[in-house]
Amino acid sequence: MAINDLPILSALRTKMQWHQERQRVLAENISNANTPNFRPSDLVQPKFDGRGTNVSGGMGSLGMMRTSSTHIAVSGSGQSFRDDGGRNAFLTKPAGNAVNLEDQMLKVSANQMDYAAATSLYSRSLGLLKTAIGKR
Repeated sequence: MAINDLPILSALRTKMQWHQERQRVLAENISNANTPNFRPSDLVQPKFDGRGTNVSGGMGSLGMMRTSSTHIAVSGSGQSFRDDGGRNAFLTKPAGNAVNLEDQMLKVSANQMDYAAATSLYSRSLGLLKTAIGKR
């Protein structure tokens, strides 16, 4: 088995490629900030299951249950802690453009930090593997 075929390294490579593509999409959003009727876009973050593949729902989810009748009942199903209700809540400009530069710049900086973290993990993992096989 080649070192690059390890699941953790493959997942980190996929994550770094996603961040590179997301940077391109966010830069396109910013460059079209004054284009009439332009709608910003973003990428869906990859989900990894236990086998390192890009599949959502690999771990499954556990539903909440009431262990006592005095507990608050669960309303709805599968609610997440993240609420995307305000995702498109900002107003469009008179030209119909929906790009919010502050929001896009925050996404760019977060993307840059996440990419730096993934590259650091990747390079440190390679370093550990080299040390383990005595190549250092």
